[in-house]
Amino acid sequence: MDADQPTAGRFEGAEHRLGLRVYFEDTDLSGVVYHANYLRWMERARSDMLRLAGVDQRSVFESGGGAYAVADIAIRYAAPARLDDAVVVVSRVLRATPARVVIQQRVSRDGVLLAHAEVTAALVGSDGRPRRQPVAWVATYQRLIEEETLTP
Repeated sequence: MDADQPTAGRFEGAEHRLGLRVYFEDTDLSGVVYHANYLRWMERARSDMLRLAGVDQRSVFESGGGAYAVADIAIRYAAPARLDDAVVVVSRVLRATPARVVIQQRVSRDGVLLAHAEVTAALVGSDGRPRRQPVAWVATYQRLIEEETLTP
C-alpha cells in the first residue's frame, strides 16, 4: 500500500467498515463530536462502500446519468464521541429498488454504539427528478443483501 494513498474501508461479509479518528475540528464547545459530523462520517462511509462494491458514481454523474441525493434519513444518537476517539462506521444495504437504495449505518467506539441511522438515497437527474439506477448497481445491492441473509 502506498503510504500517501487515502485509507479505505473494507467489507466483512455484507458489512462495510470504515475506521475514523475524531479530530478537534469534529468537536463542539463541550468537547464532544458535533451532531452533524456523524452525518459527514456516514456519507464518507457510504461513498467508500459503494466505490469498493464497484458502484462508479463519478462516471455515471459525468456522463449525465445522475447523482445520489439523500431522500430520507432517520438518525438516533446514543452516546458521545470525544477528541481522539477511534470510531468505526459500519454500513450495510437493506433494500434496493430501481431508483433508490436504503442503507443502515452504525457508528461505534470499542463496541459501544454512538449513533445509528437508516439512509435512503435516490438517484436524481440534473433536473432533480428521480431516475433509474444502472442495472448493474441494483444487482450489486441485491448481491450484498443476499450475502447478508446468508451470513450467520
